[in-house]
Amino acid sequence: SYFLVEYFCICHTMLRGIPLYTGLPKWRFCFAENLLHLFFLCCICHCVTGHIRYSIPEEMKKGSLIGNVAQDLGLDLKRLRSGQARLVSGESVQYTELKVDKGVLLVKERIDREQLCGETTPCSFSFEMILENPTELHQITVEITDINDHSPTFKKGNMNFEISESALNGARFPLATAEDLDVGVNGMREYLLSENDNFILKQHSNADGKKYAEMILQKPLDRETNPSLSLKLMAVDGGNPPRSGSINIDVVVLDANDNAPIFNQSLYKASITENSIKNTYVTTVNASDADFGSNGASNIAELLSIDPYSGVLSVSGSIDFEKDKKYELRIDAKDQGGLTDSSKVVIEVIDVNDNAPIINVMSFTSPLSEDSPPGTTIGIINVKDLDSGDNGKVSCTIEGNIPFKIKSNLRNYYTLTTDSVLDRETVSEYNITVSATDSGVPPLSTKKKFHLKISDINDNAPVFLQNIYTAFIRENNPPGTSVITLSAKDLDEKQHARISYTLEHITFAGLPISEYVSVNAESGLIEAVRSFDYEQIKELGFIVKAQDGGSPPLSSNVTVKILIQDQNDNPPQVLYPVQTGGSAVAEMVPRSADVGYLVTKVVAVDVDSGQNAWLSYKLQKATDRALFEVGLQNGEIRTIRQVTDKDAVKQRLTVIVEDNGQPSRSATVIVNVVVADSFPEVLSEFTDFSHDKEYNDNLTFYLVLALAVVSFLFITCLVVIISVKIYRWRQSRILYHSNLPVIPYYPPRYSDTLGAGTLPHVYNYEVCRTTDSRKSDIKFGRDGSQNVLIMDPSSKGTMHRMQSERSILDEPDSPVRENSSEGTDVTTSGADNADKGLNGEGHSPSPISEKRQNRSLM
Repeated sequence: SYFLVEYFCICHTMLRGIPLYTGLPKWRFCFAENLLHLFFLCCICHCVTGHIRYSIPEEMKKGSLIGNVAQDLGLDLKRLRSGQARLVSGESVQYTELKVDKGVLLVKERIDREQLCGETTPCSFSFEMILENPTELHQITVEITDINDHSPTFKKGNMNFEISESALNGARFPLATAEDLDVGVNGMREYLLSENDNFILKQHSNADGKKYAEMILQKPLDRETNPSLSLKLMAVDGGNPPRSGSINIDVVVLDANDNAPIFNQSLYKASITENSIKNTYVTTVNASDADFGSNGASNIAELLSIDPYSGVLSVSGSIDFEKDKKYELRIDAKDQGGLTDSSKVVIEVIDVNDNAPIINVMSFTSPLSEDSPPGTTIGIINVKDLDSGDNGKVSCTIEGNIPFKIKSNLRNYYTLTTDSVLDRETVSEYNITVSATDSGVPPLSTKKKFHLKISDINDNAPVFLQNIYTAFIRENNPPGTSVITLSAKDLDEKQHARISYTLEHITFAGLPISEYVSVNAESGLIEAVRSFDYEQIKELGFIVKAQDGGSPPLSSNVTVKILIQDQNDNPPQVLYPVQTGGSAVAEMVPRSADVGYLVTKVVAVDVDSGQNAWLSYKLQKATDRALFEVGLQNGEIRTIRQVTDKDAVKQRLTVIVEDNGQPSRSATVIVNVVVADSFPEVLSEFTDFSHDKEYNDNLTFYLVLALAVVSFLFITCLVVIISVKIYRWRQSRILYHSNLPVIPYYPPRYSDTLGAGTLPHVYNYEVCRTTDSRKSDIKFGRDGSQNVLIMDPSSKGTMHRMQSERSILDEPDSPVRENSSEGTDVTTSGADNADKGLNGEGHSPSPISEKRQNRSLM
C-alpha cells in the first residue's frame, strides 16, 4: 500500500506538472487523472479508510498550520468529536497535534530535518488518526522539506601538501571533502579553488551523489622561485542565498622525486557484518613505495582505521547496518617525495538479526461489551523491525487459547479482533499476549500484553435457588411475622444484577394475595399480613416475581407455598349426648345388665388436627365409680360389675374429654343414667334430673327471673290485700246496715281434705309439655293435705245454683235449711267425682300423662 501511495504521487506529479502535493487533491483533474484516482482507490480501499500526505518546510514555528484534515478526508467535525479522533505514532516525539474542534493539523514541536532524517531523502514521518464507533484508521504522512540552514564545513581547518618540483603535469592531489547537512539543492553544489598558476580544480561525484575534488598540476613547480604556495579551497551549496565553507591548502615544494606510489588495484571491495568488534579485519590495500593516509568522510574515519605501513583496513568503531548499509572511501598513498596515488574502497555492511520487533499500540478499546459480534476490532498495533531481509520479516500471533485473532490489513499494521461470541458471566476479563517474531536466525521476538475487560449487558434473568419454596407458620400468628426469605441470583453485574421482588396479582378466597402476605422488594423477606387460622386456611400458595434492573428488565417467577401449622386452640366438642338447657336425657340400664353392658357412648370431635385432635375420655366424677367405666379411646360407657338392687336408681356421670395438645384442652359432659327395669321407675327420677340440670345450666337466669317475680308478686300481693280489705269493709258495711243474720256459705263440690271426713285423699299431678320432648317433664304431687276447692267451669247448673243462693240471701223471708241441705249434696257429689277419677290403687295416671311419660323416656 505504501508503494501504491508513492506511485500515485508520482503519477499525480506527472499529470499535474507540479511537485508533490501539499494536501489532499481537489479532485478537479482531467479525465485521465480521475481514472488514476479510481484505480488507486480500488487498490487500497481494503487496507485503510483514508491516506493523506502533506509537505511542509522544516523549522516551522509551533502552532503553524499543516493542513485541514477534516476537509481533506471528507469528515464532519461532529464525526471527529463523536469518534474521539486522536493521533497515534510509534515515535517518542510528537511533532504534530490535531485540533478536533476545527479539524486542522498543527505543528506541535520544532522539526529539524537534519536531526530527523540526516542524509535520507525524502524526509517524512507518518502517523495514524484513529476514530472509534466505528473504528476508522486514516494514515497521514508529513514530508519535511529542507531549507538552507547549514553551511558546508570541512573536518580540518587546513591541508598540507609536499610536492616535488619534478612532479609532472597532470599529477592529481585529492582534497578534503566538505560536509553539508542540508540535502537536495541546499546541499553541496561545487568546490572553488583560489586563483593560482600551477593548479586547477577538478570535481567528481561518488555513486551516492557526494562530490569530491582534486587538484591537478598544470604547470610544473619551481622550488627556487616559489618554495611554498598558499591556496584556499571553498565549498558552496545550492541554497538561495548560497552558503559556503573554506579550508586553507599549504603546498611545500620539494626537490625532485622520480617515482610516485601506485596502487595495485584501482577499486577495492570488501564486506563486513554489523556489530563487528573493534579491530576486526576488513581488507588490505597495497601501493608500492608509498606512505598511506585516508581521505574519506569524517564519519568513516571514526568507524574504520588503516595501518599506514601495512595497508590493513580494520574496524575502529561501531558498525550498524541500520545506519549505513555501505561505506565508500578513498585511500591515498604518498611517497617521501610527495607523489601520491589514490584508490577507492567500497565496503558492504552485512545485516545481522540484532533488532527485535517493536510493537506500538495505535488503538485499544477496553472494556468491550459482551454482545460484540465476532470480528469486532478491539485494537490496532504497528510492528516494526529495523533489520532487513528475512531479519526484518515479522509475524504476529496471540498466545493461548482465547477467542481473539490478529490479522494484517496493511504493511506493518495488525488488527486485533474478536473470534467468537463473548460471555462476561463465563470470563469477565482477558489477558491478551501478542507476540511479534522475526524470521532471523536465531529469531528475535517481542511480547505485548493487553488487559481487556468485558462489560456487562442484561442477558441473564434472575434465577431462584429453588423451584418451589415451602414454608411453615403456626396459626394465630401476629401480623408482621416473618415467614421465609427468598433469594434469587443474577449472573449479571451492577444495575443489571439489582433484583427486586414483587407479588404476582392473584386472588385467594376472593381476596388479593396482598391481603395475606407481603414481600420486601429488596431482601425478598415474606411476612404475614394477617393472623392465620388453620381451621379456615391450611395452605396458601402464590407466585413471587424477581426482576432485575436492566433495560429492558428480565424476570423469573417462583411458586411459594405456606403451610399453616395447627395449634391447640380449639377444645373438644361433644356431639353426643347433647347438652342443652332443657330437660335432661337419661340412659336407662336394666338391673339385669351384665358386666360390660354398653350404657352409651360419648362422641366428641376436635377441629384441630394431628395430635391436637387425638382425644381421650376419662371418668371424672360418678355417683358410683365402681359401677361404670369409660373407654379411654372410644368413649364407651360400660358397666364394670353386676347391677344390684342396692344401687341408686339415679346415677350421674361426669366424663372429661381431653385432646393431646400442649397444653391440652378439654371439655366435660354429664351423662345421666337411670337404673330401672320399667318406665314408671324412670319417670320418678326425671323430675329431679330436669330440675338439677336446669338449675346447673340456668342458675343465673333463674336468679334474675326469681328476683323479678318476687318483686312483682310482692307488689301484686300488696295491691290484692288492699283491694280485698276495701272490698270486705264495704260488704261488712252493707250487712251491717241490712240487719240480717249471717249464714256460712260453702261452695258446691267442696271436699273435706283434712282426713277426718269420709272422702278419700286426692292425688294431683302436673304435666308440662314442650315442642322438644327432651325438655318435657312430668311432676307427681303428694297426697292432698289441705282443703281443695274443685270447680267445674263447664257446670252451668252449679253457677246457676250459686246465683240462686245469693238471691236468697238478699231476700229476708227465704228458708235457710234448704240451702244448707243443697250444699251438702253438692259436697258429696264432688267427693264422688273425685273418687271416680282414681283407679283401684290410687296411682294410675291418666292416658295423657302415660303418653307423656313414654315420650320423655325416648
